[in-house]
Amino acid sequence: MLKDTHPLCETVQKNCDISDAHHAANYTLCVYLLKMREYYRWENGYSYNDVLPKEDVGNWVQERETLWEEIEDHSYIPLKIDGKEYDPFDTENINKVLAPKGYVYSGGIGVRSAPHFFLAKLEEKEVYNDFTMYVSADECARDLTAPPAMTQGKNVFIRREALRRYLWEKFTEWQWNKYENAMSRALSYYDFENNVDQALDHMTDNELEAVALHEIGELIATKELGEDWREMIVNLPRSRAEFMARAVKDLLADCLSTLPGLIENYNPASLHFYSANLAAMRKELFPSFQSAYQNWIETEDIKPMKVLVAKGVQHWSNLAKKMLQQYKEDKNLDFEKLEHLVQNNKL
Repeated sequence: MLKDTHPLCETVQKNCDISDAHHAANYTLCVYLLKMREYYRWENGYSYNDVLPKEDVGNWVQERETLWEEIEDHSYIPLKIDGKEYDPFDTENINKVLAPKGYVYSGGIGVRSAPHFFLAKLEEKEVYNDFTMYVSADECARDLTAPPAMTQGKNVFIRREALRRYLWEKFTEWQWNKYENAMSRALSYYDFENNVDQALDHMTDNELEAVALHEIGELIATKELGEDWREMIVNLPRSRAEFMARAVKDLLADCLSTLPGLIENYNPASLHFYSANLAAMRKELFPSFQSAYQNWIETEDIKPMKVLVAKGVQHWSNLAKKMLQQYKEDKNLDFEKLEHLVQNNKL
């Protein structure tokens, strides 16, 4: 893997820091502190079993916040590869150069228009008819927010290290109370009690399928909804309507690809994990899924869930198109009308 002193890694990390300087404050204090602890763990090479030194973490957080204040007005830096400069958001051409060298890069825009960058070892590259999927391994540069997967144009990026960290966070959250619920059912398929690292590896391998399936669903949904959908999302910043719109598209992607794949391959661990993470807006808009999930637990009959998912494809597709139609017709962009439309079309 590229060492931290490698110029390319240093440049990508600087861009990560600049993005964090602008967007780290988007989180609530509790979430921010949890993310900073895990960021410290990653940057300093601690394992998940290591107890972090509180004083060192506190000092590191202060130093990082001071750095962010110093670079907040800086512009993103071009990447220099083989003597040529690339715009940091020119992911397509950067990967044409890096992939043959065994590395993968991503520079894109995420939730709340926050840029995300990472540079990692390339584990796998698969070229399909309509898209290319990259699976990354060890990362040498990343920002505070490290989404396990992201779709940019016709490229899908799945980050094994970020996914592993995300699963660790979910495991530690469950440990606080250890409720008997969907999460406990998902975790029961892995031997966390005796070997945390090995259990995380097994869970990461299994959940890679679900993550890939969701991103494929995102590609299909994006193609179906078109450029107008992206424009609508941009014009719904930090509103309940934005969260609703994102949830509707996520549910469409899940009914198009994620859930059919997990059901067809019968992956009960991932189905439990999906239910455990169907939180907030998606859970509010899709209450019938919990009924189908509970029925499956009690009867082991997966057919009602399969029927519901097929129904969900048409439902979420129609709702998304109604939202787009209302967006196009309403020049004043009435957020409340969009919210009312979604609220009255739960499934």
